[in-house]
Amino acid sequence: MSTWNTLPRAAFDLETTGRNSRSARIVTASITVVDADGGIVKEHEWLADPGVEIPTEASDIHGVTTERARSEGRPAADVTREVAAALQELFDTGVPVIAFNASYDFTVLAAESARYGVPQLSRFPVLDPYIMNKQVDRYRKGKRTLTALCEEYGVNLDNAHTSAADALATLRMLDAMAGKFPKLRMPASHLHQLQIEWASAQASDFQGYLRKTKPAAVIEGDWPVLPPEDAGRGDF
Repeated sequence: MSTWNTLPRAAFDLETTGRNSRSARIVTASITVVDADGGIVKEHEWLADPGVEIPTEASDIHGVTTERARSEGRPAADVTREVAAALQELFDTGVPVIAFNASYDFTVLAAESARYGVPQLSRFPVLDPYIMNKQVDRYRKGKRTLTALCEEYGVNLDNAHTSAADALATLRMLDAMAGKFPKLRMPASHLHQLQIEWASAQASDFQGYLRKTKPAAVIEGDWPVLPPEDAGRGDF
C-alpha cells in the first residue's frame, strides 16, 4: 500500500493579521503542489486586502503593511473563495495537504469562509508536522517552531514568515521527518485519523500540566480546525 510520502502532496500556509485564529484575517496565502518525487508542479500565491488594519506586530513578521495590502491586494472574499476551492480540489483528488500547526491555518480559513459565505472544506486528509513531531519525538528539548524544526532536519527556510517559503519548507521538513521516523509512513487517510487522536491527547496533557498552577486553563484539542465560537460573541 502506497504511503503519503511516495505520492503527490501539497503544502498550505497563511500569513494573517493576528494570532487569534478565529478572528485573524488572511493577508497572504500559498499552496505548493509537488509530485511523487517532491518536484514542484504547481504554486499558488495570493495577496489579500483583509478589510481591516494590519497590526504593526503582524506586518513586522510577514512584511505586508496595511497600505500595501490595500493597494496591491485582492478582495478578501475572492481570495478566501479561491484558496478554499484550490484546497477542496486537492482533497477531492486525494492529495494530502501539509500544514504546520494546521489548526491555526484551517481555523482562519473556516472563519473567513463563514464570514464571506464560502462553503466549508471537507478537510481530509491533512498532515501536520507540528502534531506529529510532538508525538514521535515527545522528549525533544527546545522550541518546536517551523524555523527550529527546519534547522534540526537540515531544511533551508529562506524568507521565513512568507507563506510561500513556509509552505515549501513545511513540506520538505515533513519529508525529512518521515525519513527519520518510519512509523509516519502510512496512507494519508490513516495518518489524518491518528493526528485527531494525538492532538486531543496532547492538548489534554498540556491542560493538565497548566492546571497545576492555573486551575481554569483550557487547551483546545480539536484538529485540524477549531469549532466556531458562539456567533453572538462578536469574535468575527
